[in-house]
Amino acid sequence: MHVQKFQHTAEETVQQPQPLSKVNQPKAPEAFRNYTAEERGSVRAFYRLNHTHQTLDFVLGKKAEYLPLTRKRMPAWEALEFLNTLIDDSDPDIDLTQIEHAMQTAEAIRRANQPRWFIVTGLVHDLGKILCLFGEPQWAVVGDTFPVGCAFSERCVYPELFEDNPDRHHPVYSTKYGIYREKIGLENVHLSWGHDEYLFHVVKHRLPPEALYMIRYHSCYPWHREGAYEHLTSGTDEQMKKWVKAFNRFDLYSKGDGKPDVEALTPYYQTLLNEFFPEPLNW
Repeated sequence: MHVQKFQHTAEETVQQPQPLSKVNQPKAPEAFRNYTAEERGSVRAFYRLNHTHQTLDFVLGKKAEYLPLTRKRMPAWEALEFLNTLIDDSDPDIDLTQIEHAMQTAEAIRRANQPRWFIVTGLVHDLGKILCLFGEPQWAVVGDTFPVGCAFSERCVYPELFEDNPDRHHPVYSTKYGIYREKIGLENVHLSWGHDEYLFHVVKHRLPPEALYMIRYHSCYPWHREGAYEHLTSGTDEQMKKWVKAFNRFDLYSKGDGKPDVEALTPYYQTLLNEFFPEPLNW
C-alpha cells in the first residue's frame, strides 16, 4: 500500500485563517450552532438517541467492528459520490448534500490561500459519514463527540439528555476521571463513536499530524470550543487545539455560503484527491 510521507510540518507552511469578516459568510458567527432556535425539530430528537446510546461498551464494539477497515476498498472521490445522498440530522445550520458541504468547506479554505493539504482536509473531513450507508443510524455517526468511560460534561450540547445513558449511573464511568488518569491525552481517550474517529483511521498514513487532529476532533466541540475535559488532555492536545479551531472556522462558518458549483469544481478536486490519495482507501 502506498503511504504518503510528509517532509515538512504544517507550522512551516500554513497561513493563519483570515478574520471571519474576510470569509464569505452572510450569517453572523453567533447564529451558527444555535440549538435553542429549533429550526429543525429533528436535532433534539437526534441528540436524545445519541446521548442515550453512546456508552463505553457501544464505542468499543464499534471500534472492533469497523477499525480493521476490511468492509470496502474505494477511491476517495467515489466515497464522496457514494455519500452524496445523506443529509445530517444533527446539524441545525445546513441542508446541503455532503459533496456540496465538502466543496463549500474546501473552497472557503482555498479562498483563504491555505496550502493544499489543508484544502484536501476540508474536502474529505466528513467522509467517515459513509458509516450511515453501511447501515449505522445517524446518532452513531454524526453530531458532537465527547469522551465516554468518564463523567459526561455539562458543557456538551443538551447535557440533560444523558440521563438515560447507562454509563451516567455506573460507579466508575460516572466519575470525573472514570477509566482514565489525569492528562492521559485524547489519543488514549475513547470518544463517542462517529465519523471523525473512523475517518482518522482510514487516512492516518496519508496526511500530516495537524490535518489528522482536524479530522479526528473537529466534532469534539465540548473540548475545542467549550473548554471541557482539559483534565484529560495532554500538552500535545493543547498545542494542536489551534489547528482544530482554525479548521472549524471554515467548516462551521462556510455553512452560510451559497451552494458551490459541483460540476465546475469537480476536475480541480478530483486532481487534488489523486495527489493525496493516489490509491483506493480501505474502509
